[in-house]
Amino acid sequence: MLQTSNGVNPMLRKVAVAAASKPHVEIKQNGEQFYIKTSTTVRTTEINFHIGEEFNEETVDGRKCKSLATWETENKIYCKQTLLSGNGPKTFWSRELKGDELILIFGADDVVCTRIYGRVQ
Repeated sequence: MLQTSNGVNPMLRKVAVAAASKPHVEIKQNGEQFYIKTSTTVRTTEINFHIGEEFNEETVDGRKCKSLATWETENKIYCKQTLLSGNGPKTFWSRELKGDELILIFGADDVVCTRIYGRVQ
């Protein structure tokens, strides 16, 4: 069950749950440069970024932000998102590789979502 929070659109939450049931994630790394593509039946997102350099991104709910990804550990990237305009929750994401699993964490203020992906062979 999803936790409700002020500022999170209930319809967007329902669509996200349906769409996120079987996402496909592609990650390419060249040194400190990353490309991440996430595809669902509803939406496809792509981000390109270099560790330690700000980049433009959109939050899960479509708000434009500046993001900064840094290494938290040798296998975990933490990314802080700062809104370019308006008010909204403080958001972040992290991605960590553990064996054949990718652990994705999204946070919006005190609401946190964890998703675990398995590697497709």
